[in-house]
Amino acid sequence: MPDQVDVAKKRIRASYGRYLEDFAVGEIYEHRPGRTITDNDNIQFSLMTMNSHPMHCDANYAAKSEFGRLLVNSGLTLAVVLGMTVNDVSGKAIANLGWKDIRLTAPVFGGDTLYAESEVLEVRPSKSRPTQGIVTTRTRAYNQNDVLIMEFVRMSLVPRRGHGVDDL
Repeated sequence: MPDQVDVAKKRIRASYGRYLEDFAVGEIYEHRPGRTITDNDNIQFSLMTMNSHPMHCDANYAAKSEFGRLLVNSGLTLAVVLGMTVNDVSGKAIANLGWKDIRLTAPVFGGDTLYAESEVLEVRPSKSRPTQGIVTTRTRAYNQNDVLIMEFVRMSLVPRRGHGVDDL
């Protein structure tokens, strides 16, 4: 009978997000997969958030508008695009510190598929929290026709390596 060999298995844990040291100014993260927004997504989000504007939930009303159909609620668009960035930008973040310069540059309709990318604008240590730092990114979102539909700048408080929740 041949000798049995006990082979140790290598275990690899998936990593979600980045530490402060993993960011570099000028890097661009292409967030995938994209997300197709449906009319049902739009109506549910609009009513759930008490935004009953008829452009989001009354197809007959919207058909008479300059757009000729329902517009996707911009709050939903922002939430989806922000969500698309989490794995690359804020998956390890302690907190979002704010958003600025949110621009809605083209309408979004049910059936549109959104894609996003984030560029690192600034990475700096926190002045008051030595184990953390601030990462500033600009996110741009495009539809399936490469039309820019949204952009915003976001600041995230991110731990240094060895100081994140995963490290405790």
